Amino acid sequence: MSDPVVWFNASCSKCRTTQSILSERNIDAEYLSYLKTPPDETEIRRVLGLLGTSDPRDMARTGEPLWRELGLDNATSDEVIEALAANPRLIERPIVIIGDRAVVARPPERVLEILGNVEN
Repeated sequence: MSDPVVWFNASCSKCRTTQSILSERNIDAEYLSYLKTPPDETEIRRVLGLLGTSDPRDMARTGEPLWRELGLDNATSDEVIEALAANPRLIERPIVIIGDRAVVARPPERVLEILGNVEN
């Protein structure tokens, strides 16, 4: 099993707590600074599938002022995915990807839902 991949923002307390949960369990993870290296639309669609949803709002920060500024409340799924790729700060964090599953770790303890897939 490959190491978890975490879409990570070091200034986010939820991300740091998730990192601590993984570290306490001696789980090495790859931490991707998604704000510096944003996922493209193809990767966002892939991760949506791993999350078990087709609604990109499930991985979006819909309360962000930018969400409203862009008028995304009534946007199509394709438009939301395009907006997430172009404006990565709209992506909810952290997202933990392990194998063929992913979880938005809010609260951070949600990472425990998929840790059964990791063997050390």
